Amino acid sequence: MENIHHRPLKIFSLDGDIYDDSAMWRLKIEYVRLIISKMRLSGYVPRIDIDPDFTVSYREDKDCFEFKISLYGIYVGKRKSEWIFGINESRVIPIQQNKLNESYQEVE
Repeated sequence: MENIHHRPLKIFSLDGDIYDDSAMWRLKIEYVRLIISKMRLSGYVPRIDIDPDFTVSYREDKDCFEFKISLYGIYVGKRKSEWIFGINESRVIPIQQNKLNESYQEVE
């Protein structure tokens, strides 16, 4: 995969309301996972050297926190997105196979 670092970035984002501030950071992690899944289904992988943008503001009239989260991805194609964990600068980081699953399959 040549010149991966020169490919254009695409922003994947999600926004909404959080009504329980004690769940905010747990929800952030879940939303990141959701966005990455959506990204992969479209043939993109995350730029792991660019941190997600997560902004929160309190809305007194709604008694909740409004949030927006954005991640940056690079298009690699649907097939390649299945085995690439992410892009770190110009390096492709592959998804590592779970050693436990490999050992279990050898036993069967």
